[in-house]
Amino acid sequence: MCGIVGAIWEPDAAPVSQRELRAMTDALGHRGPDDADVWIGGTPSGGGVALGHRRLSILDPTPCGRQPMSDPATGCRVAFNGEIYNYRELSDRFADGRPYTSGSDTEVLLRSFAQVGRDCVGHFRGMFAFAAFDPRDGALLLARDRLGQKPLFLRREPGRLLFASELKALLQVDGAPREVDPAAVDRFLAYQYVPDPHCILKGYEKLPPGRRLLWRGGAVDVDRYWRPPYAGNACVDGAFHTPLAGLETAEDWLEETRRRVEEAVRLRLRSDVPLGAFLSGGVDSTVICAVAQKLLREAGAGPLKTFSIGFAEKRYDESEHARTAAETLGTEHREFRVAPDALAALPRLAWHYDEPFGDSSAIPTLALSEHTRGHVTVALSGDGGDELFCGYERYDAVRLAARLDRAAPLKALIAANIWQRLPAGVEQKGLMRRAKRFAAELGKSPHERYLRWIGIFDRETRDALYTPEFRARLTDDAAADLRTAFAECGCDDGSVEGQVRAATCADLLTYLPGDILAKVDRASMAVGLEARSPLLDHRVAELAAEMPQALKVRGGRAKWPLKAAAWSEDFARLPAGFLDRRKTGFGVPLGPWFRGELRPLLDRVLLSERTLARGWFRPETVRRLIEEHAAARWDHSARLWCLLMLEIWCRTWLDPAAVPAAAPTALDELL
Repeated sequence: MCGIVGAIWEPDAAPVSQRELRAMTDALGHRGPDDADVWIGGTPSGGGVALGHRRLSILDPTPCGRQPMSDPATGCRVAFNGEIYNYRELSDRFADGRPYTSGSDTEVLLRSFAQVGRDCVGHFRGMFAFAAFDPRDGALLLARDRLGQKPLFLRREPGRLLFASELKALLQVDGAPREVDPAAVDRFLAYQYVPDPHCILKGYEKLPPGRRLLWRGGAVDVDRYWRPPYAGNACVDGAFHTPLAGLETAEDWLEETRRRVEEAVRLRLRSDVPLGAFLSGGVDSTVICAVAQKLLREAGAGPLKTFSIGFAEKRYDESEHARTAAETLGTEHREFRVAPDALAALPRLAWHYDEPFGDSSAIPTLALSEHTRGHVTVALSGDGGDELFCGYERYDAVRLAARLDRAAPLKALIAANIWQRLPAGVEQKGLMRRAKRFAAELGKSPHERYLRWIGIFDRETRDALYTPEFRARLTDDAAADLRTAFAECGCDDGSVEGQVRAATCADLLTYLPGDILAKVDRASMAVGLEARSPLLDHRVAELAAEMPQALKVRGGRAKWPLKAAAWSEDFARLPAGFLDRRKTGFGVPLGPWFRGELRPLLDRVLLSERTLARGWFRPETVRRLIEEHAAARWDHSARLWCLLMLEIWCRTWLDPAAVPAAAPTALDELL
């Protein structure tokens, strides 16, 4: 994995200088600590094109794999971030009668682009964001992988296009504006991330997953080359999707799941540097480690190296389950005991994530990545299993609400305000609190209540938070992003399972790339670690999308295909009930922190003159949130964390006169 930057411009637009290009490239040094290079050339129209690359050497770490890479036969060039896992299978097809000069996937990507242009992306199995330039017609192709594992930020200007793996690189260009977009702030507080294609800064955007952008002569064309086929084969663009056939019984689906996941893991074991895996002891990571361990044994290789972290707080500690899985599977396991330090993490998170990011599990993810990088350069992960195979508990709420929609009298009774008068614990995830939240939103449309269940600040709470002046600047509806995702899925046929299917699809299009994958990419790349997710192989995703919903939750067991498939003999020896325990999640104790050691920080930051002078939030509302949480009358921990991250982000990226070259070494530098 690496970092890419670049630009293309017409003759009447400002060129990107060598100095600017190197500054853009150097800003991504953490993504590619092993090598760096830049290239600037001309276009047929008399304009220019620039590419920069920071390299994390994984496949063919010799100088032969250096980027930006050029094809001597055609003059085409590429800067590539990610991995094309099936590059060996594609190498003969795109050899063009010439021997390859490297053992890298980059050269295969480059030759495929030179031969078939924008259609090359349909051949790739992998995670990628790349820029490829063809001097024969002046076309520049930008493409992002199907599920959004690798990021790509853009800035469009008259006659010029800039792009980079991270926003901070685009800010290195002379005169780059840093004006916050109020609509993006609103979206962040609704979702705890800024969803694609939006960006926290005005004038910037993110290329959404499964899209490609073609620039030719100043004209820009963005199209979608892939969709998850939740609504059938018509939902997939291009000729690269193979319709399912012959899957009639539950056993047929299990076997096909086993075959595709095993193939995905096999492809992701290809590496010329040390490789391991994250192992939490949850279903997804345990499945991936079981398959990887089996494949390594069959190849006569040593045991899989696995890594987990443990916490002092038992509620958040899964290390015992990770040890059980490691011992049963026979992996070489390392466990790191950590005490999550929010004060130390805040400035690093704000700098590395570029945009405000409110998922507090970024703290342990960064810690796990840092410890793992001390032993390997590549780590397999289990990301994607919950979205693809219906693992989140919130899907149970969707199913129950859909059933109640068909029982109007019972629905009216449950939705009655009288239930809101019953006492409930302070914790948001407590049983009674969740029941009351479910009942309160039951009368709304499926899309609206789902956003309220998964969101951080609902519409009414945001309205109470904003000053009249800030609210007047909002012209977009944050809920539109989720409504659009539901509409794109096209699989809500009005049935109970159709609504559940639509929710999983919407999460795959929004929450997965915007939160989960952004979190893992920035945390792992912050320390030069490549994270690979076999369950996000698009052939696995397509299978899950077309799988009958009744098979994903079977006999009351969520993610049934992952639990029931015959992954390995070791997997079959896991203790009874091991895979069916309640999902813990990867969190930190925000609630106690904000009532204890971090309580003074909330006043010092959120109620400071500097924060309130931005004119975004009503001080009385912020104070109420802090006081209600501190008095244990309500769990506002997620909301307070989002507000804290937003302000620390402002102090990192908006307030300084110059763009910061590195994260502050201590939080006090921002206070």
